[in-house]
Amino acid sequence: MFPPALIGAPMELELLAKDDKSGHGGCPSVYLSDTGEFVVQGAGLNDADFRELADPLPGEAAVCISPEIVLAAVEAYRRRSA
Repeated sequence: MFPPALIGAPMELELLAKDDKSGHGGCPSVYLSDTGEFVVQGAGLNDADFRELADPLPGEAAVCISPEIVLAAVEAYRRRSA
């Protein structure tokens, strides 16, 4: 179950890493927002798995993403910041 979109100014997103196996579109992907935060796109958890998270707050969502994509995003972030 996904929360409604957060209200606020639209963010500018820079793609840092995307799973090569996902084709032209889709996920998983990691972006860097103009606010300096990572935005993660991935397959959402089902309700039973979401309930296993530690204290999720209203409006929060969780997605699955492979460690390889996370590490690729961190490496791209480090290269960008160097």
